[in-house]
Amino acid sequence: MSEKWIDLSGKVAIVTGGAMGIGEAIVADLKGCGAKVAIFDMAEPKDYQEDEDTLFIKLNICDRTAVEAAVDQVEKKFGHVDALINNAGVTRPRILVDYYKECPQYELSDADFDFMVGVNEKGTYIMAQTVARKLFEQKSGVIINMSSCAGLMGSRGHSCYSATKAAIHGFTLSWAKELGPFGIRVVGVAPDILDRTPANNDEKYRAQAYGRGWPVDTKPEKFFQNYKTSIPLGRPGHLSEVADLICYLISDHAAYITGITIPVSGGKSKG
Repeated sequence: MSEKWIDLSGKVAIVTGGAMGIGEAIVADLKGCGAKVAIFDMAEPKDYQEDEDTLFIKLNICDRTAVEAAVDQVEKKFGHVDALINNAGVTRPRILVDYYKECPQYELSDADFDFMVGVNEKGTYIMAQTVARKLFEQKSGVIINMSSCAGLMGSRGHSCYSATKAAIHGFTLSWAKELGPFGIRVVGVAPDILDRTPANNDEKYRAQAYGRGWPVDTKPEKFFQNYKTSIPLGRPGHLSEVADLICYLISDHAAYITGITIPVSGGKSKG
């Protein structure tokens, strides 16, 4: 568990996709800083044991009825909700047209499109709407939306994913304007290349390589060999650095921050 570097005692946070990767790091950091945490995920967190400060609910965030019941369960256990971290997201690297005419399975399909838009956009919207109704009643709280630098700059071979993350950025700006008058902040976080991301499995590396015109058996190391030139800080980000930012944003120290998406990218850009 992370050390208590900022005091979140008394805060109750919901983290979607909190069982692994960035979500797991966020949960650990939140708990280390004293928050009570509800984890919503389709996968169970490793070594999970429910206690007075932690709740896991197996959940499809696209199922509105299940989401509403789960948020009610969090409120019943902890008494209230202070923060929603909309972290759950999916990707399938796909090119718009199979230019190379060798791997048609890596061309964007309707099924791929519906899958990514369904989870990344619809799931985020359902979660935000359900929790915002609770926050509205207490006239306080914060929603953190996980975007991506791909949503701010685009990404070759990731057009649909990038579009969903751009939509998350749009949600953030719009909901901040709508909810601000009721004491609710909405902030986006946009990671770029991180040093440990479980979503990057072998099949996704093959699809990404094909989209860039590389052999599908290209070793994953090639994707990361140009850090020194593409990232001004010269290294990938750490999951803990994303988690630390989120802990700060839901704290009272960030009480005047809303309506912005903050990149966590080491200065990486297309310029």
